[in-house]
Amino acid sequence: MNNDKIDFAAIRAIAFDVDGVLSPSTIPLGPDGEPMRMVNIKDGYAMQLAVKMGLDLCIITGARPQSIEKRYSRLGMTDIYLGAADKLPIFYRWVGEKGLQRHEVAYVGDDIPDLQVLKAAGLAIAPADAAPEVLEVAHYITPCAGGMGVARDVIEHVLKARNQWLDKAHAFGW
Repeated sequence: MNNDKIDFAAIRAIAFDVDGVLSPSTIPLGPDGEPMRMVNIKDGYAMQLAVKMGLDLCIITGARPQSIEKRYSRLGMTDIYLGAADKLPIFYRWVGEKGLQRHEVAYVGDDIPDLQVLKAAGLAIAPADAAPEVLEVAHYITPCAGGMGVARDVIEHVLKARNQWLDKAHAFGW
């Protein structure tokens, strides 16, 4: 896949799925039967930096644990949608509320529930280990497997294209 043909500089907003994107697709179960998600610290750094640099970030996940909301709100994100059985209407509402155009929005997903949103986004992005159907529609496939730096890779591409990667003093702190 040729990244030179992707206009990362045009991206003003990125929406992410959680399981298989921001956390690995294989995760341990807690004693109560609830998944215990892992997070990538470098993803977290990039996400909080992106928010500081004015990039709109969003979570749209079918998962429901409040730990997801707590994790990503601590990084400065305010648009966190849990329990999204049908992600497309939520995606369209978020894009409309932000006043965005299709070509300005990327969506990062890894599995069948993400297909409609991937097709609706201007830039469809998939982790390297995404489902084959997702890989077929992706404009960009990160070299990272889910949970292993996917958000960092995507955000770094966007901020570098916008000349915002490590551009401000607050890039060097949390």
